[in-house]
Amino acid sequence: MANAIAFDESRPLDLIPIGRITVDLNPSRENYYKSTSDVTYFMKYLGGSPGNVAVGTRRLGCNVGFIGKLSQDHFGDYIYRYFEKEGIDRSGLSRAEKKYQTGLTFTEIFSKTESSIMMYRYDVADLQLSPEDVSTDYIRSAKAVLISGTALCQSPSREAVLKALAIAKQTKTFVIFDIDYRPYCWKSEDEIAVYYSTVAKEADMIIGSREEFNLTEKFCLPGNTDDRTSADYWFGRNAKAVIIKHGSKGSFGYFADGESYCAKPFPVVLIKSFGGGDGYASAFLTGLFHGLPYSRCLSLGSAEAAMLVASESCADDMPDWNALVKFEQEEIAKFGDMVTKV
Repeated sequence: MANAIAFDESRPLDLIPIGRITVDLNPSRENYYKSTSDVTYFMKYLGGSPGNVAVGTRRLGCNVGFIGKLSQDHFGDYIYRYFEKEGIDRSGLSRAEKKYQTGLTFTEIFSKTESSIMMYRYDVADLQLSPEDVSTDYIRSAKAVLISGTALCQSPSREAVLKALAIAKQTKTFVIFDIDYRPYCWKSEDEIAVYYSTVAKEADMIIGSREEFNLTEKFCLPGNTDDRTSADYWFGRNAKAVIIKHGSKGSFGYFADGESYCAKPFPVVLIKSFGGGDGYASAFLTGLFHGLPYSRCLSLGSAEAAMLVASESCADDMPDWNALVKFEQEEIAKFGDMVTKV
């Protein structure tokens, strides 16, 4: 049956992510399985989880905007032109003062099962997003906004996000909180818990790993590691959907109307361990915008996550709708349905 989450179809934009847009520098293929200290050549890509999700949902046919701050340099120009090429609305983008730079992420691929990221996140442009950059009319134009947890780590970005959250509640805009924990720039776990839980209590949907939920719940559910307990707690606040990811063990989707599912990963040959979460969110949310059943949304999310960890980049390798569905159906034909009720 169709799911019970509905959106205001009169709004021209499907989704507006808010927060981090950066540049990823991934080792070229001949530099895989080396430490960054030994890598000679890197490939440049658009990065940052909200930026990746913007590209991912747009490639799948959604109408997408963005609220974010770019640097006044060639990297800022690169991101602006990338969004233009993808057809992402750029009216919510602005430029930071010249002293702030685009955040950089160097990725390391040590083996087919082990990789890491090294972020340069100090004095970055995206964290200079200010409350004045957030427009009520712009948020009102979207079915949903996606708030990234990394945008809460510093002022003035923190206040800009909280303003966006308040406007979304006022304008009845669906709020997605992608916890998106990165240790860089946070002062303490207490600080993380305070701001994550503040947004989570107002969100209509919360997406994160078990570790990220543990951080969010430090004061409201201390010591809890049980997914169902987490879901029930957030349903008692405002959430209509709680998605908890467990890496290679799959993900669990809990919904306030009583449905719950486990989505196992589709088997693929891994190239890297990052990027899957952004692909997952892109496909899962697109399925919801299309009104597909929860189980199918989760299947599509798992399929795109598999495609991304088996690819060399994140944003550049986001699939279109036909490629995603083709991959999903071929994998189901080989391995069976990956989504079961729990």
